[in-house]
Amino acid sequence: MNIRPRRNRKNAFMRDLVQENSLNVNDLIQPLFFLEGENKKEEIASMPGQYRFSLDLLLEEVARLQNLGLKCVSLFPAIEESLKTSDAREALNPEGLNQRAIRAIKKQFPGMLVMSDIALDPYNSDGHDGLVDKNTGEIKNDETLEVLAQMASVQAEAGSDILGPSDMMDGRVAAIRKILDEKKFFNTSIMSYTAKYASSFYGPFRDALDSAPKAGDKKTYQMNYANAQEAVREALLDEAEGADILMVKPGLSYLDIIAKLKEKTALPIAAYNVSGEYAMIKAACEKGWLNEEQIIIETLTSFKRAGADIILTYFAADAAKLLN
Repeated sequence: MNIRPRRNRKNAFMRDLVQENSLNVNDLIQPLFFLEGENKKEEIASMPGQYRFSLDLLLEEVARLQNLGLKCVSLFPAIEESLKTSDAREALNPEGLNQRAIRAIKKQFPGMLVMSDIALDPYNSDGHDGLVDKNTGEIKNDETLEVLAQMASVQAEAGSDILGPSDMMDGRVAAIRKILDEKKFFNTSIMSYTAKYASSFYGPFRDALDSAPKAGDKKTYQMNYANAQEAVREALLDEAEGADILMVKPGLSYLDIIAKLKEKTALPIAAYNVSGEYAMIKAACEKGWLNEEQIIIETLTSFKRAGADIILTYFAADAAKLLN
C-alpha cells in the first residue's frame, strides 16, 4: 500500500503535528448567573457546579476566572419577581442589578471583557423575550425593538463591551446599532444570537433565572430546529444590520449550522454550549459513564472543528484548567 493514513497517527508527537484544530483558553466565554444580596452562592440544581452569585461573590468568581486565563464573561441576572412587569421596565433601570454588575466588574477587572444579554425574558412578567399583546398573546416585534434599543444603551453606558441580543426579534440588530451610534458607543460590539433555535436544551437555564414563559412558547420568534437554510438568511440580515459576531444556539445538535454559517460570512462565529448540553454531560459523568476531563475537551473541540471561533460554555473554567 502506497497510502497509509495511519502513518500520521503513529504517535502523540505526529498526531500533534498534523492536528487540524486546537482549543485555546482565548476561545472561551464563561456565562455567569447572579442575584441580589450579599454573601450568597446558590447552586443550580439542574446545572451541578454552576451557581447564582450575589455581586460580592460574583467579583470573586471573576477574579478566579481571570486567574485561569479567561478573557470574557457573559452576564445573566436573576431578577426578583417583584420587579418583573409586562413592560419589562426594570431592564432600563441604570441602577438595576445587571448594570451594577457590569460597572463593578469593569471597575475591578478593566481587562476582563463583559458581555451582557439583550432580551426581555428576565424582566418580563410574561416570561417572553418580547412584549406580549394581552388580547392576542402575540409577541409584539416593533414595539419590543424600542425597549431593546434602550436596554442596549443602558448596558453600553454601564460599560458592557459586547451586547448579545438573544431575543430573535426581526430588525433588532439594526435598532441596537442605530442607538449605539447615536449615543457614540462606536466601540461597543454586537454578538447577535443569529440562529437561536426553539430548543428543548434550554430547561436548566430557565431554572437558573426563573424565566420560562408563563403562557405559550417561543416558536413564533425562535427558529424551527428542522431548518438550516433559514439560519443563513438570518446571518446575512444580521451582518447587513451591523452585527460584529454571529452566534449559533444551541451548539452540539447544531454543528452543521455553525459550519454552514462559517461558509457564508467572514464574521466570527460563536457557539453556545447550552445548559441542557452541560447538564447531560454532567449527569453522565456523575454516573461514571463518561470521563469528564476527556469529554469536555472533545466536546469543545467539536465546535472548533465545525468552524466556531468563540464558544460560550459552562465548562469554560474547567476547560481552562485542563488546557493550562
